[in-house]
Amino acid sequence: MLALGTGGCSLSSQFDSLFGSNADQTGSITPPPGTKGGDKLPPAADLAFAREAVKEVLARGDKDSSIPWENPVSGARGTVTPISQAYADGDQTCHDFLASYVNAGSEAWLQGAACKPRKGGWEVRSMKPWKQS
Repeated sequence: MLALGTGGCSLSSQFDSLFGSNADQTGSITPPPGTKGGDKLPPAADLAFAREAVKEVLARGDKDSSIPWENPVSGARGTVTPISQAYADGDQTCHDFLASYVNAGSEAWLQGAACKPRKGGWEVRSMKPWKQS
C-alpha cells in the first residue's frame, strides 16, 4: 500500500480513479478487466485463489502477516493482509482483511471479512471492492 501512496499521485486520487469518483482521473491505474468503475469483483477463478490465501494467512495467526496469491492460468496475483484485530461475532471469531488484485496491468483493492467457528476452519464471509471512506 505504501508504494501506491508514493507513486507520483496521491493515494486518494489513485483510489478515486479505481472506484469511480467524480474527481479528475490520472488514468495511471484502471479497474481489472471486466469491471466498470470497480463496482464488480474480479473473475471468480481469481477470487478462489485469493480466498484460499485469506484462509491460510488467518490460520497462521501471525500478527502483521501477509501472503501472496496467484492464479497461474489467468496470471492474476496479489497479496492478502489481515487488518485490525480479530473480533467475536456470536460463537465465531472473525477477522477483516485487505487483498490486492493485479492482472494485465490493472490494479485494485478488495476488502472483506472471514470467520471461524469454534470448531472448524476460516471461511471468507464477504469480499468486495474497497471503497475509500
